[in-house]
Amino acid sequence: MSKLSSNTKILAEGSVIIALTVILKDVLPPIFRLPQGGSVSLAGMVPLLWFSLRRGLRAGLEASAIYGLVNMALPGSFIVDPIQALLDYPIAFGALGLAGLFRKYPYGPYAGVAAGISGRFLAHFVSGVWFFATYAPAGTSPIVYSAIYNGSYLIVELIVSEVVMAILVWRKTLDLFL
Repeated sequence: MSKLSSNTKILAEGSVIIALTVILKDVLPPIFRLPQGGSVSLAGMVPLLWFSLRRGLRAGLEASAIYGLVNMALPGSFIVDPIQALLDYPIAFGALGLAGLFRKYPYGPYAGVAAGISGRFLAHFVSGVWFFATYAPAGTSPIVYSAIYNGSYLIVELIVSEVVMAILVWRKTLDLFL
């Protein structure tokens, strides 16, 4: 297969993955939603994580960041500042592409899910400390508040994503290395 044909295939696949993520994360109702943003979806991050594992770091980072931009443009996005918007949308969701670093390892899918969602947590955490400190209860450190707030939904998202990824790998539904 020529390089152009291969790139076109990856681009088309990435577009479908982004659309599937929009459906799972933004169209279907979340399991729960927090007041200043953040929610747990029914495996909404799995398509981007799987794509990153399948196609590698670069393609995963690109598709995930594009999804972040799409998510930012949808109704319900919570934006207070341009830097916060970058941290909470293309950077946070783009971090899911870190899963692509683990594509060639035996337990890569599980480590990749953890790395991607950890990267997303880090971006949301920094945004929370810097831009959402005013939401912290009186006497609570913005660092503690941001860690608890963002961890409360991303730990659940991590568990859901790990379980779904384990089922997909176990059932051999997904061939990660095509």
